[in-house]
Amino acid sequence: MKLNDQQIVQFSTDGYLLLRGALTDADLDPIIAEYEAHIDRRAVVLLAAGKIPQLYADEPFDRRLISICRENDEIYKELDIMHFRGRASFEFLINDNLLDMVEGLVGPEITCSPIQHTRAKLPAGITPGGADPHVAPWHQDSGVTWEEADPHFIVTVWLPLSPARPENGCLQIIPRAHNAGMRQHHIKQGLGTVIIDDEMPAEEQLTLPMDKGDILLMDKQTPHRSTANNTDVVRWSMDLRYQETGTSTGRPYNPDFVARSRSNPDSVLRDYDEWCRQWVEALEEIKGKAIKGHRWEFVS
Repeated sequence: MKLNDQQIVQFSTDGYLLLRGALTDADLDPIIAEYEAHIDRRAVVLLAAGKIPQLYADEPFDRRLISICRENDEIYKELDIMHFRGRASFEFLINDNLLDMVEGLVGPEITCSPIQHTRAKLPAGITPGGADPHVAPWHQDSGVTWEEADPHFIVTVWLPLSPARPENGCLQIIPRAHNAGMRQHHIKQGLGTVIIDDEMPAEEQLTLPMDKGDILLMDKQTPHRSTANNTDVVRWSMDLRYQETGTSTGRPYNPDFVARSRSNPDSVLRDYDEWCRQWVEALEEIKGKAIKGHRWEFVS
């Protein structure tokens, strides 16, 4: 799906563009199947080790992880893209249907930022440690990169793999607040990076329920948040970033790669094993180092 002129203008005006049914089951089902297979394999290992009492094999995709994590939560920390590194997840990062939409905003030379996540938001109270990194306070995505990325346009791509509703923590945004630029943030213990109270926009907040197949394109300056999951199902979603090749991602210690190039198609990374190697090498390199990913100061 390619964006038309009206959609591009709407994105520029509102700071976001919500596209209903823009992705197909063929785009997303391989990712879901890959995670289902991984959770199934890990459940077998956990059962054999006596860490869970049963496989919970009859439970659907949006419930099985809950039952497992109630007994043993070690699967939970393995699920993000850079740790799981599934082939279907990698192939989705260079999915033509997705990149056709991104190209309308970024242009024909597209880099996939290393800020890429698959989020399995568990019901409140089940997340290991009592805090959930997938519950995000009001922030701008520009605020979670180093300053070197500030001059560059970066588009956030957010999409659900299962229904996202107010009760399970769908996104809330503040339209048309992106034109004011970067707002002051700070880091609060237990919350993460958050816009300081005095900098919060006065514009009306908008709640965006979404279904599998919908896609949200968002300016990096658009304030948004995601609240707690108060249901009995997992809210599965993906959260990606794309930008013009040659611009800084603001995460120089993690690997980016060329996802599309009209001028030099051979520069596109299509080698899944190489993508995995780059992530393994990067994660090993920063292990034990006090790298501050977010630029702001902590407050009590």
